[in-house]
Order: sequence, then structure tokens, then C-alpha cells
Amino acid sequence: MVELSTCDFSGPVPVVEVPKNYNAAHDFIDRNIIAGRGGKCALIDDAGRYSYDALFRRVNRAGNAFRALGLERERRIVLCLLDTVDFPSAFYGALKIGAVPIPVNTLLTAEDYRYILADSRAEIVVVTDQLLERMAPALEDQPFLREVIVSGQYDGPHKRLDDLMAAADDRLEAAETWADEPGFWMYSSGTTGRPKGIVHAHSDPVHTAALFGRGILGITEKDRIFSAAKLFFAYGLGNAMTFPFYFGATSVLMLERPTPKSVTERLITHQPSVYYGVPTLYGTMLADSSLDLEQATANMRLCVSAGEALPRELGLRWKERTGIEVLDGIGSTEMMQTFLSNSLDDLCYGTTGRAVPGYELKLVDEDMKPVAAGEVGELLVRGPSMAIGYWNRRPQSRHCFMGEWFRTGDKFHQDSDGHYIYAGRADDMLKVGGIWVSPFEIEAKLVEHEAVLEAAVIGCADHDEMIKPKAFVILNDPAQASKDLADEIKQFIKTHLAPFKYPRWVEFVSELPKTATGKIQRYKLRG
Repeated sequence: MVELSTCDFSGPVPVVEVPKNYNAAHDFIDRNIIAGRGGKCALIDDAGRYSYDALFRRVNRAGNAFRALGLERERRIVLCLLDTVDFPSAFYGALKIGAVPIPVNTLLTAEDYRYILADSRAEIVVVTDQLLERMAPALEDQPFLREVIVSGQYDGPHKRLDDLMAAADDRLEAAETWADEPGFWMYSSGTTGRPKGIVHAHSDPVHTAALFGRGILGITEKDRIFSAAKLFFAYGLGNAMTFPFYFGATSVLMLERPTPKSVTERLITHQPSVYYGVPTLYGTMLADSSLDLEQATANMRLCVSAGEALPRELGLRWKERTGIEVLDGIGSTEMMQTFLSNSLDDLCYGTTGRAVPGYELKLVDEDMKPVAAGEVGELLVRGPSMAIGYWNRRPQSRHCFMGEWFRTGDKFHQDSDGHYIYAGRADDMLKVGGIWVSPFEIEAKLVEHEAVLEAAVIGCADHDEMIKPKAFVILNDPAQASKDLADEIKQFIKTHLAPFKYPRWVEFVSELPKTATGKIQRYKLRG
């Protein structure tokens, strides 16, 4: 018999107990019906509002539809879906029958999709109508793919999700899956090389919901939540789908791309109590004087940031403008959600905070030995939401999943109070004059200059083939770009940081290359 998880929130660290016979869809969807929340609003998307009872029935119909098409337990189904009610319906519908949903980035190329379909051996693809044309070339010559299902308005040879669900029964018993068996996959962003399939167990989401969702953010059924970060990657999946549904809150979804204007419109219309963004979006929203951020945050109790480290100046400016604190944190797809974060009772802008209670952290050198106090080291983390490993990537799994510990590839040091301060990715660190330099430290200082909106720093060889910092800068007013301003920015860094850290070159640009999660793709800047 499938059982629900239990969580004790009375102590300093939430205690999560997950039974052996456990199905995540039963826990995140059915528990709301069992708790009597059937009539409560679960989700709002651009097309309408859906109660928990309506979502429950949609999940059941999706699961029955997939089963009728021959999707069996442990078989994979790729979801290339924009953020509408069809995303959680398909995701939890697949989980409920014991199949393995794989949400994928909606911004990839046909070649990327071709690789993922072949690598995952998915038997079914569910794709939003607006994305079908881009994905279509990837659907050819896929030996394992049997069905293509289209979400949305569509008139063509493939099956429509709406039709399949309309014909399916709205009653469905959850498959008797185990807590530790593969529940879903997520593919890494693939900023270097091919994306890796990251295998998560059924029980992983409940740990993140309890430890971070409730333990740090205090999510309850009274919250209305909006995440600018999309559902297809781990940050957005937790923000807008697992956290709210576990506690019976309401999630607001947005179909279109998150821009300062589109995000502010949703905030004003739906008045969420919790908002999740990324540093770039906070910065561009502040830079647009036409946006009514005061009205947008009128009902807000908390803002959250991840994807890239939040510069101290940016966090303080947001707080000054809106009165709302921004909790900066870091997570990874391999850990599913945030494991290091600031909290309202221990908030220190310019740092990434402390370990989320329930997770353990340590900083190590190249030999995996602990670094001395104050020194930069690679961050290792262990905790209950760590993925099972990478699909068909045994060497990478052995390198990154070290027993109970996971190598994040992120560099940090701790201040005298124990807060973790981000130093950059291990492969992005610069050695200038024999001394390690953090690109992020320079970037965070650059955005404190009144003319600078965003910045990225890489290493570049000078005429003596010595590596020095180079800055790519987006200005608040592009018309100000000049050699004099570049010299002023260099001097600004010399004055506020150790002089050897100043960028020898400042290049003004209109945009920076980024992943879908908002992380700067410095390898593209390096050419």
C-alpha cells in the first residue's frame, strides 16, 4: 500500500520520514484531497484557475492516458512543456503510474532534443504546440520513441493531450513504487559538453520541500507563489510545483518568457506572497523606472534569488525600493533544490548564507582536504535529496558523487561569522600574478558602479601571455559607453578591491550569454 510521508516541524531541523512504499504523486497531489483541500485553488495559469480537485483529476486522466498508450513502470517520457496546467498534470500523471517523467529545457535546439531523446530512450514525448516545429527534426529516426503528444491548440497527425485526457478515467490508484526507485530525471544545462541525465528518486522532492520550502521559506497553505524561473529546471520545479503542492499553497504560472514587464504584470495581477527570481531579473526590474514595483510587492512577504550569486548592492537596492528582503541561496540539479541559503533571521547580503538545516557542507582543496579558515575551497554537500547519479555516465558519477558527498564545482570561502561567500565556478577561477582571483568578486563590485547594470569577468592573456581579468559590461545607459568611462570603471575597481584584481580591459556589450537558469556562460565570452 502506498503511504504518505510525514514531517515534524516542531524542532530546529524538520524531520522527514518517507515510507518504503512511496509514490511522489500520491504525496504531492492526493494528500491535498485527503486533507480536505479539494476546493482550494491549487494553480493559476494564463488560461484560468484550477482547484486541487481539478488538478487531482487532471493528473489521474494524464496517468491513465499514458498507461493506455502502453507506457509502463520505469519507462521514460520526455516533457517539453511551457508553464501551464499541463506541466504538473503530465509530470505527476507519469509519476503516479510509476513511469519516469523527464522535463527538458524549452529553449534547446533540435540537435539537443535529438541527443536527449536518444540518450534517455524515451518512449513518449509531450510537447507544447508552440515548440513542436523546433523539436520536429529531433523526432525522426528515434528507435525508442513510439508516441508524440501535443499540448495546446493543434491540428495535425500527432495525438492531442486534451483529447487523450478527455477520454481517460479521472480515477487512478498510485503505483506501488518505492521511495528509493528512480522517479524522474532532469538534464543538466549542458554549458560545457553534452547535458547529463540526472536521476532523482521519488523521495527527493519531499526532503527539499520540508527542509528548504518550510524550514527556510516558511511555506504554508496560505501562500500564493510566483516563480519567474521556469518549471523545466530544478529551481523552478521546486519553487512553483513541489513546494506549493506539498503544503497546499497556490502556484501562479506564466506561459511567456520572464521579462521585467511580464513578471511585474503577473506580480501586480496575482499579488503573490513569495516571489522567486534570479539576480539578472532583479537588476533589470530595478533599472526600469516605468515598473510599479511598490504595487507589485504590496502583498509580498519574501523574495528569493538563485541561479547566480546575488551581489550585495543589488539586494540592498531591492530592499530599499520595495521593503522586501531577498534571500540568496544556491542549489543544483543534482541536489534538486537549495542547500545553502540566507534566512530571514540570519540575512547577510553579499553572502550565500549558511547550510540549510538538514544538509552538511565542507570546503576542500584539490586533494579533498579541508581548507584553512578564510581560504577558498571547492564546496561539497551532503543531504537527503542528492540524486542517484548520472544516467550512463559512470566516470562522471564516480567523480562527482563521492559516497554521501556531492562535488558542486563551486568555490566559496567563509567569513568570520561562518557565512559562505561565493567565489565562482572551479573552472572559472583566475590566477593573476600567482594569486587566485574570483570573477564573481570583481563582477559584484562592478555592479556597484552607478553606470553599470550587469557585468561578467573572464581571464584573458595580455601581450606577455599572462592571464588578467577582462570585463564585459552592460550599462544602464548604453549611450554613455566611452574610453573615459572604461577608465573610470577600472579605477573604481582599483580603489575598492586589491589593485591586481582590476580588469585590464573593459568591453561594453548589449547582452551577456546565459543559460536558461540565468547563469553567465563565460566560456562563450572566452570564445
